[in-house]
Amino acid sequence: MRADLRSARAVCAVFAVLLTAAGCAAMPSDGPPERVDVPQGAGAENLQVRVFPVPPHKGEDPADLLAGFLDASNADEAKNYDTARKYLTSDADKRWNPEAGVVVLAATPKRDSAGRTADTTTITLSGTKVAELDEAHSYRVSADPAYRQTFTFVKQTEGPDKGEWRIDRLPDGLIVDQTNFKNAYRAVHRYFFAASDPSAEGAAASPAMVPDPIFLRRRTDPLTAAAKALAAGPSRWLAPAVHTAFDGVRIEGPVTVSDSGVASVRVDMPDFAGRQTACTQMAMQLYHTLADQQAKGQLDRLDLSGVRGGCSLTAAQAGEAAPGQLAGSAAGSQYYQVEGGQLFLAQGDTPGHPVPGPLGQAGQAKVREVAVRRDGGAAAAVSTDGRALYVAGLAEGDRLGDPVPTGSGGAGGTALTSPSWDGRQNLWLVDRDPAAPRVLMVRDRKALTAQVDGLGTRTVQSLRVSSDGTRVALVLKDTSGLSLQIGVVVHEGTPSSPRVRITGLRPLAPLLTDVASVSWADSDQLLVLGAEQDKLQLLHYIGTDGSQASDSPLQGGESMTAVSGTETRTGDTVPPVLAVSGDHRIFRLQGNQWREFVLQGHQAVSFAYPG
Repeated sequence: MRADLRSARAVCAVFAVLLTAAGCAAMPSDGPPERVDVPQGAGAENLQVRVFPVPPHKGEDPADLLAGFLDASNADEAKNYDTARKYLTSDADKRWNPEAGVVVLAATPKRDSAGRTADTTTITLSGTKVAELDEAHSYRVSADPAYRQTFTFVKQTEGPDKGEWRIDRLPDGLIVDQTNFKNAYRAVHRYFFAASDPSAEGAAASPAMVPDPIFLRRRTDPLTAAAKALAAGPSRWLAPAVHTAFDGVRIEGPVTVSDSGVASVRVDMPDFAGRQTACTQMAMQLYHTLADQQAKGQLDRLDLSGVRGGCSLTAAQAGEAAPGQLAGSAAGSQYYQVEGGQLFLAQGDTPGHPVPGPLGQAGQAKVREVAVRRDGGAAAAVSTDGRALYVAGLAEGDRLGDPVPTGSGGAGGTALTSPSWDGRQNLWLVDRDPAAPRVLMVRDRKALTAQVDGLGTRTVQSLRVSSDGTRVALVLKDTSGLSLQIGVVVHEGTPSSPRVRITGLRPLAPLLTDVASVSWADSDQLLVLGAEQDKLQLLHYIGTDGSQASDSPLQGGESMTAVSGTETRTGDTVPPVLAVSGDHRIFRLQGNQWREFVLQGHQAVSFAYPG
């Protein structure tokens, strides 16, 4: 069929990752454009094919015209989409807004024609919607996978295209399948400051950088595009929990990085005199955003200049507000486990030893779940019957004290579960009391009920809060089963009358019908042990926007009941993922394989990294 031959012309740029793929397609000197098939399977993710748009051919029918338009609109062309617009009538060209967003489909959409006359016809595109990008490039998985849009075609009656079909009605935005989306777009992390907490007492906490992922076209000056997207502000979803130093300030000109690793950025700030704090904060945000696009360690300094004045920021200075800095500083291989109602500190394959303080002493408090504060100085423990919450220090001489008054533990039995610390020493947990289920935040031994916007009839079963305290992953339950959602945390009120709420709930993995365990694996990534309906349990790495970090989830044994990762990094070392099985065996993830390590005489009821 002609549609197989008229697709966009392509050449392939094979990166050093795949040195064996030396056969790039050459650009033909003559003849019609031909389709270049991209090999799929092993190694295909390391190929990036540059696609050049092709204008419509004379005499093309509507079906081929639509295929050509979809190819041209997603080709590697400047953002004015000049070639794609040649497929449109002059009126449609004026109406069409390609920047309205991107719909990502699971596969090439199905085309159905209907209502054709001599001069008009319609074609309906349908498919399974995986995700979409909004006009600000933020990715969101689709809760409703059904996709259906209609294109109307008319024959031109005058002008140079007289007698040719052109598109007269079409939806705004772009339409792309998953394979081409991965080839054409790349994840970019912009960084914003965690918003201050007006209800917290004492000195302001250290600044924390919060990632806000978006997707940008790969070959459109990615550094400049990332900097401009940063200056445009955070996503609507994250905005309530962060703030930015860019307040109407725009990027001017291209962003450059020298061979010596110095990034240079210009903004339209008239004069930085007397505004060095704002300059440093902008430089901090820019540094982490641009460093995310570079190989690790390649950005040594960032120079920011306005119309007058500016500032510089070194890599060492940027590290003072590095993403995940509130995750804690415990040794990478150290973790905590509960055995026989006691808390043990273990490292690697070495059997754990009781922690100092009351939680490490036999008979002090029988506990089943423990969350160690991220600085390692204290721990929260839920009693074996789920009725009592203790917060105790982890030093010699510390005492257990009375349970934290939570107003929980009604006649329904087990109530308190899933304790989790953010990096600002706020403790979060779930109260499953059937009579009054709720989410609690505990600060200074005072429990506060967190409002959860948009919860409806669903109940929270467990949670995990990010180290910066701005986002929280929730496992929700309703009549159809379990689902994984994420929300942003907003602090309000005053120190004497604090308020906190979780808002902006959105799904992360709508295909998962069973979620056994959730943990933060990085400042922008969750580790999820779960299963799709009628399928085996797998381990998924899922971004905070719902994007999958890997096309192939890791196998998670059916016997595994919980996993734990950590945002903490020791240099370039990433602590291993840990898992525990229903029969109390502990596994460590090495590469893509689970390895059991046996601690003679020990049986872990629960375990976790700090947090």
